[in-house]
Amino acid sequence: MVYLLAVCAALANALTSILQRMGVESAPESARLHLRLMAYAVRHRVWLAGFGLMVLSFALQATALHLGRLSEVQPILTIELLFLVIILSTWFQFSIGWREWLGSAAAALGLSGFLLFAAPGGGNGQPNAVAWGEVGGACLVAVVVGVLLALRGPRWWRAAMFGFSGAVGYAFAAACTKEVTRYAATDWVSIFWHWETYGLAVSGALAIFLAQNAYHAGPIAASQSTLVLVDPLASILIGIVLFGDDLRTHGAWGPAEALSLLVMFGGGLLLSHSPLVTGIRAGGTGEYERLGERGRHSPANGVVADSGMQSCR
Repeated sequence: MVYLLAVCAALANALTSILQRMGVESAPESARLHLRLMAYAVRHRVWLAGFGLMVLSFALQATALHLGRLSEVQPILTIELLFLVIILSTWFQFSIGWREWLGSAAAALGLSGFLLFAAPGGGNGQPNAVAWGEVGGACLVAVVVGVLLALRGPRWWRAAMFGFSGAVGYAFAAACTKEVTRYAATDWVSIFWHWETYGLAVSGALAIFLAQNAYHAGPIAASQSTLVLVDPLASILIGIVLFGDDLRTHGAWGPAEALSLLVMFGGGLLLSHSPLVTGIRAGGTGEYERLGERGRHSPANGVVADSGMQSCR
């Protein structure tokens, strides 16, 4: 059940990333790191549809985190990249080649291998204030560094760094979510008396804002590779430090897990740099094509897609 919920959350995340990127990709450059970007986004129905799917994804992920472990649930969300490839190939009529098949297989096999070799256990520890402070401080530093690095450089670099910061924010929010669901299972009213509820609200809002900046900054390849791949890696570390997640690392298990993660992240990077995901224009110009433009000209989408894209303008 935990795995199924996480897979469904990954599908909702893939749809969310596409719809929200369509909602903010045409925003003016001056909206970067400004609330004007969110004001621009909420005026477009396609972004609001993505937000609705984000809420659904959060509910699925929260349930999975309540039933399972942080280091068990978050890596499964990397399947989002596979769903992203499938959606873009069917909805936007991109073709699937060897890179997409190889990347999909590597990500799936790497994930399966990690869960099989690591056999996560424990994860029921009660974090103390010192542990929360250490983890929260480390996450905050990582977010700030990522944002500072995102202020300069080419579009792909800015998108990647905003994605990195957003991924760390999502990982911390997931840790808060796990605690909030534990309180809610006993007495849902009690969640308002625990700081984790407000930590979830703040870190979640910050992560969403940074993710929108990642979508707006540049190609989806750069933003999604960091959003999808950094999140589970950060969550594994947070799960070990905060909740006592126990991974089987003795003997040959440790190298096998490391190799599995390497294969998983390698497959994810291969997928995220695929022309299917980046939307690179034909002709070798190196200019990436906006999803709204691709969707508007896709024969598979017809009038519905055209009207949907017009709502992004």
